[in-house]
Amino acid sequence: MSDPGGGEGSIAERKMRFLFALRSRGVTDARVLNAMEQVDRGLFVRGLFADRAYEDMPLPIACGQTISQPTVVGLMTQALEVGPRDTVLEVGTGSGYQAAILSMLARRVYTVDRHRRLVREAEVLFAALNLRNIVAITADGSHGLPEQAPFDRILVTAAAEDPPGPLLAQLKIGGIMVLPVGQSDAVQSLIRVRRGETGYEYDELRPVRFVPLIEGVSYD
Repeated sequence: MSDPGGGEGSIAERKMRFLFALRSRGVTDARVLNAMEQVDRGLFVRGLFADRAYEDMPLPIACGQTISQPTVVGLMTQALEVGPRDTVLEVGTGSGYQAAILSMLARRVYTVDRHRRLVREAEVLFAALNLRNIVAITADGSHGLPEQAPFDRILVTAAAEDPPGPLLAQLKIGGIMVLPVGQSDAVQSLIRVRRGETGYEYDELRPVRFVPLIEGVSYD
């Protein structure tokens, strides 16, 4: 990351402010905070916006997608309640930042994106960071990964009108899914779904704004 302010000390200070912002906005889980401290967001932001990597805001990435606001990443991860023995499915790899954080908390992470370019670029970063418990796949995430199901946890980083049926079906009994839902990009809610023995329980967590969940695969 470029640092016109000068020196590593400035970057360290910005990282400190970054973590303080997470805590002050509701990210209080110690394991989540530790994971977000270990995973340098600056590695996942390129080009013109690289100098804003430690600000609490979403930023554009390739293929018309975004890297989510760190606070939202932290709150979604916290709501997912990931355990060290869990297998997690992430729908929407994007920059790879969220998958990298999940990899610090879970036994294995499967991350899926419809954009082959994003998956390839994320795989390069995962290898450089020696994150060997992540499997990145180019696929239509709205259908999940039936071959690897069921999952202990599912995280969706794109908004659908309703929780996709295939993803609900791939959630283990006792499992949790966190995802944004809404009929437009302006009105969305982050919800948590818990699968019980007899059905699903839904909790509305907070308003959010995500790119839409689109079917199909792009090989650009």
